[in-house]
Amino acid sequence: MAWKLLKLALCLCWLLAETQADSAKDKKAKEVDDNWWRHEVFYQIYPRSFKDSNGDGIGDLKGITSKLPYFVETGITAIWLSPIYSSPMVDFGYDISDYRDIYPDYGTLDDFDELIATANQLGIKVILDFVPNHSSDKHEWFKKSAARVSGYEDFYVWEDGTEENGERKPPNNWVSVFSGSAWQWHEERKQFYLRQFTKGQPDLNYRNPAVLQAMDAVLTYWLKRGVSGFRIDAVNYVFEDKQLRDEPLSGATSDPNSVDYLNHIYTRNQEENYGLIQHWRKLLDDYSEKYGGPARIMMTEGYAELPQVMEFYEDENGVQGANFPFNFDFITELNSESTAQDFVFTIQRWLIYMPPGHSANWVMGNHDNPRVASRYGAKSVDAMNMLLMTLPGIGITYNGEELGMEDYRDISFEDTVDQPACEAGKDNYKWISRDPERTPMQWSDEKNAGFSTADSTWLPVHPNYQELNLANQQLAPSSHYKVYQSLIKLRSSKVLKDGTYTAQALNRRVFALKRELRGQPSLLTVINVSNRTQQVDVSDFIDLPNRLTLLVVGVNSQYRVGERLKPDEIRLTPYEGLVIQLKPSK
Repeated sequence: MAWKLLKLALCLCWLLAETQADSAKDKKAKEVDDNWWRHEVFYQIYPRSFKDSNGDGIGDLKGITSKLPYFVETGITAIWLSPIYSSPMVDFGYDISDYRDIYPDYGTLDDFDELIATANQLGIKVILDFVPNHSSDKHEWFKKSAARVSGYEDFYVWEDGTEENGERKPPNNWVSVFSGSAWQWHEERKQFYLRQFTKGQPDLNYRNPAVLQAMDAVLTYWLKRGVSGFRIDAVNYVFEDKQLRDEPLSGATSDPNSVDYLNHIYTRNQEENYGLIQHWRKLLDDYSEKYGGPARIMMTEGYAELPQVMEFYEDENGVQGANFPFNFDFITELNSESTAQDFVFTIQRWLIYMPPGHSANWVMGNHDNPRVASRYGAKSVDAMNMLLMTLPGIGITYNGEELGMEDYRDISFEDTVDQPACEAGKDNYKWISRDPERTPMQWSDEKNAGFSTADSTWLPVHPNYQELNLANQQLAPSSHYKVYQSLIKLRSSKVLKDGTYTAQALNRRVFALKRELRGQPSLLTVINVSNRTQQVDVSDFIDLPNRLTLLVVGVNSQYRVGERLKPDEIRLTPYEGLVIQLKPSK
């Protein structure tokens, strides 16, 4: 009897141990699922310019699906699509007429489902752009609101304004991002509506609970179709001052139609914006908890002062907001004239301000700003990608940056389609237009750079495509693409995933960053941001004695991968970057 009891006790102990082990495995898997995004490289696709599958000159969903194997080859496991929803295309998809359907030129919902299914098979997560601040004026919600249909009267921000000498005046002095008054008169309703962007983009009224409920339903709709999260557009514009107070003059310009004319303290960065993002974070977390699978995430776009941006991570009480707010410092704070000290300070500043427990992120380029090769210089492409990929946290790449694509600034006024540029006129459009960074992806030296078989494309292809294209770079012994590919592979190392970060300006032109993790070889990235050759000594920055072995070098480097370096004799040509492995000498 005693033996039977002992056997039973042993069995129970074994079952308990197995249960605890399974629980530990489940917990570990859950942690991996919850944290998949923390060291991800998100690749932004501008759908209109990525790949045309049907020969109409416009990129589409089937085109993206056909190129998913490219991401497997490159090492990309998460893509983010700029807006693909139904739209009149006044602002190329950021004016949405139906949040639950696809713009016909891009395809159908079936095409979207096929994209998701194929991406899942290949281990690629899909993030959608979500535009909450405004809809299109062609949206049914706006039409109903303009007609004062019951339940929609206050879906948008409507105001009477004033009348002076028989002339209608807007309610206040607010200015649109695209110049002129932010208020548009609506003849049918006999009121002004707020539109912080184009007149075809009326601002939604989130003080109306019905609007929030409708947008919650939109997010859930796409989650059920299989997306892994959302990039929230222009989040700092969503709420405005309830009292509609005039904004103070900035003193930056005397032009009252310019967006720079005012200090935007009442139309941007209102406290309610953070509460909205916290609400949507809970929606995403609850969905993931209910349906399982990897965490559904949210990243936010908002150009603002650093302390305001940091509030999107979490508030002072620790209430969670976005998984991460975009860090635009490489676009807004740094350029080809920046010194080594500027780079070190700007990077360190984000890490200092970021609340503990969160992940940093680094946006190197996007569809609204000049490309890396045009902003920092074509010779800087490899070094900037080295920086992006060896910093702690998340990297965001805009399509084509892995090839070093350049802006096509000489697009004619006749071929220009960006609305603000068109409104600026023939004399002023060129430096305002966002078209130069949105030109078609350069896949090959075939017709239209392999983007489309059409006789003409929605934007002209950059003339340099015959030399600068993916096919050429895949065949070349060394290329921007191959450098990028090797950096993606390197990011799987433990030291880049979990290692500490230290940076130092070695002189005014060269800086270095070091990643260290106990038990792992350290990594050192050294970058020359000047147009002159520099020789530096890293002996005081690294632990000696160490063997320095090159892991990644740029296209035009004098060095070769695997080559050994002396710490006191590192020579960098103009704009060169190096990624070096440090191993203790035996």
